[in-house]
Formats: sequence, C-alpha cells, structure tokens
Amino acid sequence: MELITLTFGGILEKYATETPDHDFIVYPDRDLRFTYKEFNERVDALAKGFLSIGVTHGSKVGVWGKNVPDWLTIFFATARIGAILVTVNTNYKSAELEYIMQNADIHTMCMVNGYRDSDYVQIVDGLVPELKRAQRGNLHSEKFPELRNVVYIGQEKIRGMYNTAELITIGKYSDNAALEEAKAKTDCYQVVNMQYTSGTTGFPKGVMLTHHNILNNGYTVGECMHFTPADKVLTCVPLFHCFGAVLSLCAVITHGATMVMVEDFDPLTVLASIHKERATALYGVPTMFIAELNHPMFDLFDLSSLRTGIMAGAPCPIETMKQVMEKMYCKDIISVYGLTETSPGMTASRVTDSVEIRATTVGKALPEVDVKVLDPETNKECPVGTPGEMCCKGYNIMKGYYKNEEATKAIIDENGYLHSGDLGVMDENGYFRITGRIKEMIIRGGENIYPREIENFLYKMPQIEGIEVAGIPSPKYGEEVGAFIKVKKGNTLTEEEVKMFCRGQIARYKIPKYIFFVDSFPMTASGKIQKYKLKDIGLQMLNEKGVVVI
Repeated sequence: MELITLTFGGILEKYATETPDHDFIVYPDRDLRFTYKEFNERVDALAKGFLSIGVTHGSKVGVWGKNVPDWLTIFFATARIGAILVTVNTNYKSAELEYIMQNADIHTMCMVNGYRDSDYVQIVDGLVPELKRAQRGNLHSEKFPELRNVVYIGQEKIRGMYNTAELITIGKYSDNAALEEAKAKTDCYQVVNMQYTSGTTGFPKGVMLTHHNILNNGYTVGECMHFTPADKVLTCVPLFHCFGAVLSLCAVITHGATMVMVEDFDPLTVLASIHKERATALYGVPTMFIAELNHPMFDLFDLSSLRTGIMAGAPCPIETMKQVMEKMYCKDIISVYGLTETSPGMTASRVTDSVEIRATTVGKALPEVDVKVLDPETNKECPVGTPGEMCCKGYNIMKGYYKNEEATKAIIDENGYLHSGDLGVMDENGYFRITGRIKEMIIRGGENIYPREIENFLYKMPQIEGIEVAGIPSPKYGEEVGAFIKVKKGNTLTEEEVKMFCRGQIARYKIPKYIFFVDSFPMTASGKIQKYKLKDIGLQMLNEKGVVVI
C-alpha cells in the first residue's frame, strides 16, 4: 500500500478542487451543510484569523467543546498553518483543564460556553483572572505563561475573548501572503494533534500525532469498510477522541465522503439523523449501540440505508454486534482495535470476514502495521494461540508523549514496538482476540482469568443489558471474580440465577463469587468503562451488606 504524504490542509484542498459541490459536513438537526469548497474557504478564513492573533507554526491551540460545527473548522485551520490542535475532554473540570493548559503550553484556548453541569466560561475566568482586565491580544497569565488568547466558539461577545465569528471575518479580509508562507512550512511528518490519554489507568499524557499518522490510519480503516465518496458516516462519538478525530474524520476526508454530525450523543437524535440523511455508516462504542437498540422509538425509523460502521473503544459484546448487524442493517460492521498512541488503529476486521470472526476477534493487522503478541516478561514473540501483550510498530506509532521522554521510552521498546498494555492472542490465520488488560487480568489462586471471556459468556443471558467483570480482593485466593450487571428494563435477575447459568458451562473458578446489580458503569467522556473503579465500587457495596472480604 502506498502511504498518503499529503497534509490535512492538502487533502482538503484536493477534494475542494475535485468535488467542490459534494457535501463534506452535514448537521441534520439544524439542516446545516458545508460542501468541500465552502468548508475549505471557511478554513482559510479562520486560519488567517488565527495568524492575525499570533498563532503560528508549532503554536498549541486548545479546543474544549462537544461536536459543534466550528470544532472541525478549528482543527483544519490550525493544521493548515502548522499549529497543533490540543483536544480537551468535555468532562474535564477546573483542575484537569489547568493541568492540560500548563502541560501542553497552550497558546490559544478555544471553548464553547459549557457542557452538562460545567460552565466553561466561569472555569476559564477562574483560572485566568487576568482575562477580564487584559486587552485582547495582550494577555499575560501568571499561571499560564504561554497563553496569549482565549477564543469563544460562537457569536457571543465575552470580555477578554475573541470569538470564532470575528476571527473568520478578519480572515476573509486579510492578505493571503502570511497563509501561503505558513502552508509552505508545513509537512505531513509534523505533529498536527495532541490528544491526552483518557486516564483509565493513570495521569493523562499528551500523545503527539502527525498528519502522516492519522490520515493514513483513517484511510486504511476506511478501506476496510470499502468507503467511497458516496458514503455518509454518522459521527456521534466525540471529536476530542481518536474515534471521532481519526476513525471518522480521517476516514471521511481521505475518501471524499460526507460526515453526518451529531453534536452530543443522544440515541434518538442518532436514529433520526440516520433516517433523515440516509447515512451508510454508523460509529459508536458498545454502550451507544445498546442505547440505540433499546430505545423505545427504535422501530419508528428507517435504518435500511446503513451498510457498515465501527463498534470499538471497548470490548464488543458478541450479542450486541449480532443485533446491530441484523436489526440495524450494518451487515458490514467492523471492529477496530488500538489506542491513542497507535493513531489509534493497529488491527481491524474486514467486511469480507465472516460474522463469527467479526463478532469474536478484532481482525488482522492493518496494512503497513507490524502487530505482534509479545511475552510481557521476555519481550519475545509468543507462539500462535499463546496469550501475551499486543504490540505494534509502523507509520501509526505516535511521535511520543509531549515533554515526557521517560514515559515514551517505557512504552516504545528498543526495537520500535509500542506496548499496548493489553493482553491478546493470535490464531493460525492471523486474527487477534483481546483477552483483557494486563492490569485487569484476575489471578485467583494462581489461575489467570480473563474478564472478557466471562463477560461474553454472560451476555448470552437475555436479561442482561450490560456487564463488566473485575477482580475483588480475597484473603484466601488473592482475588475473586466480581460481575457488575445492568439488567434490561422490564426484566428481573437474581444472583442465584446468574450462578446457575454458569454452573456446568464454565470452569468453577471462573464463576463470579460476587454479583453486583448496578444502574450504570463508571465511564470516561469517550465512552470507555473505567474498570479500575469497579473494585472499589464492589467493596463498598459488599460493605453496605455487611460482608467483609479484606
């Protein structure tokens, strides 16, 4: 496969020239549309607006907001002038934003008014008290020495802040010379995006991704789904995460296709948007697909235009994937496996794979990516069928963690392989299965237990909507199996029924000793379940019952 060597700006210009009137972005809920040509012109204007306030090659520009229309304009505008977009998790609060702004050396911070229970304007005002006193363009913050601008995404005027509308207007009437000069300095091997790891296993680190990393990853994943310009990809996953920014955006832009956008995930809005726009592909984490399938108005919408999509970001329950194929017409749905540090995909299933393979594996290595299962102790390649750590090297490996050489060296070995921290196994045909995370693996009395195996087994119970398995401390065995179960509405389930279902079907030591019925799971904003929190939740629930385990 020949890798793409265009920049973000270059690939947008290619389609703005070749298919100027083809829709690039559509928001069905407000009937907002941008053709490739219209969007390219908007990006040029904002890029010149950014240049006018001092954003330049290598400047870090933060974006803090849900999937609003100008999120994507900001991404392409910063990419066009060689600046680096730093994506900020929408669920972050004041302390987390402070950490990112300091760690990433943010020069310009772009933000919406707020999200759910967070008032972003109030948070930023609290962190940057100089904002209301300083003249715009002359901001000097004691806490954030690199910060020069705050930009409000929208029309409103807020003291001390620029807004995107006026920057676009400024740009429209600015000379092109500075823009052309900035474009000439930009190449595909430079960092275009920094994403902070979601923090499911530790403190966030800034992952540096290049144009080359993410455009090629998006392209190869799009090829796995046989994308063409005729495809319309319903994007309801957050853009601040690789799922939205790469697997969706980069797959679309490299194929000249259309993005059908949902600002914030809502199952009803997703179903209505598919129906209205005749979307051909749908992305989501398993919890999103489950919410759509179980929505009381599901049967009112015509989803027959759907053909493909991606279920990823968390282990895919077999039964859920089968339902999506049958009830949502996504016969060609695939899964993609990887992590932010691998841009993010390292493996993917293909539409030509059987239903069983797509439902039980994460497919084969992506083109030009060398995936190996390595022994965590010896770093040697594991034989076929033997579990080990999923590792890879290739064009998709991040440039490194920002200002953290030590952490970079800890995850990328001397042979250039990036270590995922995930346990997996490869079969004789080159297909990979993920069996769990190294830190999630339960060791009970010397027996290794992989949570994924038990989860997939229990999903066969029709009463179960969601399940997560985690280790609960035990003075006798070290750990016992704990199953956290969300029961489908209108159904009932008891601990004994779950255990009876397991008896004689799976090994005795794998049968959950503790069954916890929950209404929800602790999750990151990108939809990943925070397994590391389950142990403490389980201990608390046992304590409330008067059960002492440690």
